[in-house]
Amino acid sequence: MAKIDKSKYTKAEWARIRQERRNAKIQKSVNFKEYEQLRAKKIAENPGINNYVMCLKHGTKYSADYVNILYNMVKRNLSIPFTMVCLTDDRAGLNPDIQCIDLPKNLTGWWCKPYMYNSNLPLPDDCTILYMDLDVVISGKLDKLFTYQPGEWCVIRDFTRAMQPKWEKYNSSVIRFRKGQLHDVWKRFNDDPQKVIGSHFGDQDWLWTAARGTAKLWPDEWIRSYKWEIRKDRQLSAGQKGERKFIHKENVEPDENCCIAVFHGDPNPHNCNDSWVVNNWK
Repeated sequence: MAKIDKSKYTKAEWARIRQERRNAKIQKSVNFKEYEQLRAKKIAENPGINNYVMCLKHGTKYSADYVNILYNMVKRNLSIPFTMVCLTDDRAGLNPDIQCIDLPKNLTGWWCKPYMYNSNLPLPDDCTILYMDLDVVISGKLDKLFTYQPGEWCVIRDFTRAMQPKWEKYNSSVIRFRKGQLHDVWKRFNDDPQKVIGSHFGDQDWLWTAARGTAKLWPDEWIRSYKWEIRKDRQLSAGQKGERKFIHKENVEPDENCCIAVFHGDPNPHNCNDSWVVNNWK
């Protein structure tokens, strides 16, 4: 390969170019199947290679504190090297150690999520991305979310499973994938976003339509719904949606196999006074 002048590129750009050249060299010497097997072996032997933890902050629903607290929780519970990345339309107040990627201006709410599958994100081509929603509380080791099923993309079975045990659809609160692995989900959405939005309730319904049956599911016990699978009482106070709290305080916590509790709907973690939440969401 021709020599490249590194001085023309930023450190991140050069890392991406170098990885692309390595991939091209490997794929010249072996066929694609063998390349995938080599890559899976490499990840299993050294799971700290090119690992990114990603979140999304759009609009005003969640403050910068939610991003910074997520970063703190990940640092306490992930022992392998990683870089924190936030897809956002507002960088104000974010920890300077968090890498920010600007969101397209034409997307809103949860419909910003498909953008994370874009193969043109400014991240190394061979990187692994662990995406988490901001409304989660972490109290267990996260390493297994990177080492489980190397090379596959992984997702939660939706929490409707608490009421319907055979429920199969996906929940997009926690997803792991390789950059570009789900690019088709983004491309098909981006080709006609209004059609997708008009025919789907949310981004995870679109993920189910576009990639049904291709994911490896996380074990249910690793990632739990806080109000449906951990807490005993689901009763919420009256008031404005988004600010309701549990009527009673409970002294509950997930079992030892659970590393992430998801706070879908009300309340958000900052409105929950249960001791386990207060002790871990910080």
